[in-house]
Amino acid sequence: MSDLENGSSSELKYLEEKLDLLIEKYESTEKENSSLKVKQDELVRERAKLLEKTTLARTRVEAMITRLKSMEHGA
Repeated sequence: MSDLENGSSSELKYLEEKLDLLIEKYESTEKENSSLKVKQDELVRERAKLLEKTTLARTRVEAMITRLKSMEHGA
């Protein structure tokens, strides 16, 4: 094998290894992205539930305050 063929062969091998690493990183990033999307969806649902609970609590507290004021004025 000549030096030219030997150099081309080692360069090709180097490029194959780099490509393999790039593919691994791509697949890893794709999995991480998918996982993050699932987590984001969970957090969005959790936030919606918390907002709903907060609204309900605020409504109940406001109703209690209104009743207390009416009791104050009625007494």
